Amino acid sequence: MTSKRFPAVTSKEVVRALEKIGFQFIRQAGSSHAIYKRLNDKRRTVVPIHSAKIIKRKTLKAILKDADLTIDEFNELRK
Repeated sequence: MTSKRFPAVTSKEVVRALEKIGFQFIRQAGSSHAIYKRLNDKRRTVVPIHSAKIIKRKTLKAILKDADLTIDEFNELRK
C-alpha cells in the first residue's frame, strides 16, 4: 500500500525526478528559483532552490501539477 501523503523532499530531489522525465534547466529566476521545461510537450515548472530546506507541501503540489505527475509517480521516480 502506498501513502497518499506528500513526501518531505528538498529541491535537489525534485530536480532529479523532473530530469528523469525529460525536464531541462532553462534559466534561473532571481537567486532562488530555477525554471525547468520539458521540450516535447512544452510543460514548464518553477522549482525553489534553497540548499537543504524541505519544499512546502503546497509548492510541491503545484510542481507535480505542472509536471502532470501524481504523488505515486513522483515517489517511484525518487527511488
